[in-house]
Amino acid sequence: MKYLWASAAIAAAIVGTSAAQADTFNVTIEAPTVQNSTAGFSFSGKETFNSRSTGNNQSFVTDFGTGGVITGTYTGVDILAANQYGGAGGSGNFASTATTSGFSLSLSTTNSEGINYFGFWLSALDSGNTLTFSKAGTTLFTFTPSDVLAMVSGLPAYFGNPDSPFTGNNSAQPYAFLNFYNVDGTFDKVTFSESPTVGGYESDNHTVGFFTEQGGTPIPAVPEPATWAMMIAGFGLVGSALRRRVSKVALSHA
Repeated sequence: MKYLWASAAIAAAIVGTSAAQADTFNVTIEAPTVQNSTAGFSFSGKETFNSRSTGNNQSFVTDFGTGGVITGTYTGVDILAANQYGGAGGSGNFASTATTSGFSLSLSTTNSEGINYFGFWLSALDSGNTLTFSKAGTTLFTFTPSDVLAMVSGLPAYFGNPDSPFTGNNSAQPYAFLNFYNVDGTFDKVTFSESPTVGGYESDNHTVGFFTEQGGTPIPAVPEPATWAMMIAGFGLVGSALRRRVSKVALSHA
C-alpha cells in the first residue's frame, strides 16, 4: 500500500508555525470520493455521528463501535444534518465547529498499544480549518489548510461535494479523506478549530486506532512553501460562500 511521508515543503510549513511539536506524523490522502480509511489496524473504530441528535455545542462519549476498547469524549461539537458542506455519503449527520476554540476529542483505550492513528472525511475545506494532536497537554502536531491545499491543488477530482443529492455543489472547495499516523508514539487528544473564523470546519467518519499498515496515496508535485504561501495569500480573492450567516473563504485550484 502506498503512503505519503511528510514532504520537505509540508514539514517546513509545520516547523515554521508550530515549533513546540514533538512527534513525526505521516499524512496520507485517500483517492477522490473515498470516505473511509484504507489503512490496516490491530484495532480501530469509527464514529459516524448518525446516531447523535443534531444541535450545537454538544458533549458526549462514544466507543467508536469497539465495545469499550476505545473511549472518546467529544466536547463542544456541533452536530448537523447532511448538506452540501458535510455528511459522508450525502446523508446522516456530521461534526462541525465555527469557533476558534473549536471542539475536542479526548481518547483512551484498554489496549496497551495506545492510539497512534486518526482519520476523517474532510469536507468543504476553508482557510480557517486547523487540526491539532496532543498528549498530556503537550502539542505534538498541527495540520493546517495550507497543507491540504498543497496536497490537492491541481487535482480537480477532489473539489466539490461528490455525494448525491449534493453532487457538484461547492465546487471551489476540497473534499477528501485524510489519514494521520503518529510514527513516533501515541496521542490522547485531537482538536478541531476554526481560526481565523471564516466559516465552519466540517468532518465525518472519525476513525481512531492503532495502525499496522499505512493506507492512502501520495500526491505528486507538492508545491514549494513559497508557492502555496502565494495560494494562501490569494484565498480572499477567490470569493466566498454564505454559510450559516458566515462567509466561508473558497480555495482555488488549477
